Amino acid sequence: MSESFDWCGVNWMKVLILSRYGRKGASSRLRMMQYVPGLEASGCEVSVEHLFGDQYLEALYMGQRANGDIFSAYRRRIRSLMKAKDADVIWLEKEALPWVPAAIEHGLFPRDAPLVVDYDDAVFHRYDRHRSAVVRAILGGKIGQVMARADLVIAGNHYLRDYALRAGADRVEVVPTVVDADAYAPTAKRDSDRTVTIGWVGTPGTWQDCVMPFLPDIKAALSGLDARLMAVGAGPLADQLPDLTIRAWSEDREVADIQAMDIGIMPLPDTPWMRGKCGYKLIQYMACGLPVVASPVGVNREIVDHGVNGFLADTPLEWAEALSTLVTDDALRQRMGGQARALVERQYSLRVQGPHIAELLRSACA
Repeated sequence: MSESFDWCGVNWMKVLILSRYGRKGASSRLRMMQYVPGLEASGCEVSVEHLFGDQYLEALYMGQRANGDIFSAYRRRIRSLMKAKDADVIWLEKEALPWVPAAIEHGLFPRDAPLVVDYDDAVFHRYDRHRSAVVRAILGGKIGQVMARADLVIAGNHYLRDYALRAGADRVEVVPTVVDADAYAPTAKRDSDRTVTIGWVGTPGTWQDCVMPFLPDIKAALSGLDARLMAVGAGPLADQLPDLTIRAWSEDREVADIQAMDIGIMPLPDTPWMRGKCGYKLIQYMACGLPVVASPVGVNREIVDHGVNGFLADTPLEWAEALSTLVTDDALRQRMGGQARALVERQYSLRVQGPHIAELLRSACA
């Protein structure tokens, strides 16, 4: 961790993190694991127990089943819960056992250990909007029950916060997903004469769900412009598309790939699931000094100050106008990128949110 921040006043505590994934899972890495060094530096004892390992996630990205990994994951999680009584606070990502009713899950937790649950996605819609009426009947209210049982709910945006409050959660705090602003640094001024790179970073699933519906319009908008489209982490299906630069995602190379971009994009269909997104792509782009173009869905409306650090674009015409304006105006890209970087330093930096998370965990213990 590059950023340093003041952890003064944070009492020693034993923190058990029950993450959904290992480090390859963006939600687990960003919502929990990036805070571990700071907590440990403050004198806290932190242990991380993930549910699904990297092999499961890799299979998921490839569209394959990993049933054997699922069974071993559940056994591992039950063992972790049996040892959780020694923790001063349990920090849980989303839910302990997916597709298991809340009553069973609750029974596995130690009775007296404070529970903090963290959400960066509208995971409740996997249940309450499932195509099966049986799933909706049995699990439709599960996440709300988990939230109501918790001592503290940490939500990545107001859409998730509002759901938790309606579910009866006693205490809900909004903490955005953030970056280490020292690692995600802007590069030197780019050559204005070179081809402009419009970039996207994410997973194969978000590529299929979020970008593919917009891709024909984006490509049409770039027709005749000196620009190229680059996708990082889009997966094997994207390799078949012409006129698209594809790079495999790597944690070690992710920052450099974003720094190679000139404009960052985040198209989103306007659905209940997408309204629960936390806009992390935008934060990554902005931290590297890039202007952005994003769909006006959910938290994107809060992050993007239209015309100041980027553009919000809904219709094909709006996407075309926003991309054309940025591609053809180097000075505007530089100015908007500077505003974007300043926003990250004020609000979406690990330096700002690190002490906040530590204090939230401490208060849950109290």
